[in-house]
Amino acid sequence: MKNLIFVLCVSCFATAAMAAEPNAPYPDGYRDWQHVKSMVIEQGHPLFDAFGGIHHLYANAKAIDGYRRGIFPDGAVIVFDLLEAQRQDNALVEGERKVLGVMHKDARKYAATGGWGFEGFAAGERRNPVVQGNSATACFTCHTSEQGYDYVFSRLRK
Repeated sequence: MKNLIFVLCVSCFATAAMAAEPNAPYPDGYRDWQHVKSMVIEQGHPLFDAFGGIHHLYANAKAIDGYRRGIFPDGAVIVFDLLEAQRQDNALVEGERKVLGVMHKDARKYAATGGWGFEGFAAGERRNPVVQGNSATACFTCHTSEQGYDYVFSRLRK
């Protein structure tokens, strides 16, 4: 009986731990990747409530290849680094990090969402994934408009 209780406890703990796993892994070293672009979403933009602030996009080497070809290979990772925008001395400057968004391409693992895993890490904290199992509605629904470019909004600058 003790063994059965132990197995049930371990199963419950493992299930809870898996449920807390991010849908896409945290992108270690992303600030050393290629910078794709930056932009600012200001008040008045339709996405301001969710994504207002300063955005920096970074891509690993596989994602850069995908930007050039229009089809992203497995292992491509795009990072959306969103920071508060603050006005200071007549300049727009970075404030606190709001979220670190991640798109990770794995056609088999994320087949239900166009081959992409999506995650957002609140305040950029590895231990604070906020999307988890809701990537289909929280992220992918908007990305379907970009199906012709492998569900990616951004483009490399020429």
